[in-house]
Amino acid sequence: MNWKQWLNYPSLVRQLPFILFLTLLGVLYIYNGHWANKTIRNIQLAEKEIRELQYEYVTAKGELLARSKPSEVSKAVAPFGLKELTGSPWILQDSTITPKRSAD
Repeated sequence: MNWKQWLNYPSLVRQLPFILFLTLLGVLYIYNGHWANKTIRNIQLAEKEIRELQYEYVTAKGELLARSKPSEVSKAVAPFGLKELTGSPWILQDSTITPKRSAD
């Protein structure tokens, strides 16, 4: 093989577009690798945040269930003087309003 034929100026100028094309492909390949790594890191960060929010949700839901028990509610409202209803509720009516009669 004759290397002088490949390494002379006219031959290099003729091959320059192909060399530039290969260089561009190499740069794009490197950029794609960096972009993929960045995307993977962002996905992992989002997954970690979702797991933390799920733990927070489960904790808050458990606290809500514990606080909404009738015994816990009665303890919470006891300082306000409220007590749990033991009998049936009363119906209050305004004595100044006359009851309407139905049309017979």
